[in-house]
Amino acid sequence: MLIFWDQKLVFLATPKAGSTAIETALEPLASVSMQRPVPLKHMTALDFHNHLKPYLTENSDTPFTTVALIRHPVEWLRSWYRFLLRDSFDLPENPLQGKSFETFTLDFMTGSLPAYAQLKTQAHYLTDGQGKLLVDRLYRYENIQDFVHFLEDRLMFEISLPRINVPPMVNTDLSAPVEARLVAFMADDFHLYEEMAQPQPS
Repeated sequence: MLIFWDQKLVFLATPKAGSTAIETALEPLASVSMQRPVPLKHMTALDFHNHLKPYLTENSDTPFTTVALIRHPVEWLRSWYRFLLRDSFDLPENPLQGKSFETFTLDFMTGSLPAYAQLKTQAHYLTDGQGKLLVDRLYRYENIQDFVHFLEDRLMFEISLPRINVPPMVNTDLSAPVEARLVAFMADDFHLYEEMAQPQPS
């Protein structure tokens, strides 16, 4: 999470949606950079709304705008699979080695992934838990240039995003029936992506 005090802007970092590249590029401009531990780096919009927003509001005469990215839900899960596969190479008994993306997806939906790979959806990070979006501006990761243009206008700074945490290329095909199950399972994420994350004027 990044807080820009003068610009009254807060970037909430959604996991596996480009947050590390954004934070790397913009940390020098931020008044506050929370990159560790993970609960602070990836503070949910609900936690921000309940705990940090009241403090910022009390100490500022102008409301802060929150902004975040959301990734296409299936691509988000693909990114997690590649990331976890890469980062678990050194585990003595890696539960993901030899596991296809389709099996990983089925395990994700049934809650059967290893403890270190338990994933919380993007809706968990962006809503109040009842489906209400708690972020003022939500941009699609796949249209990240729209997000970058908003930041450049708000921060008055030209932004060049580095390539960070690039995972290995592996097969991430899904059969049509499993993908249909995943779409239904992640309905809240798809609602946010399709209905809420539309281009917004700066």
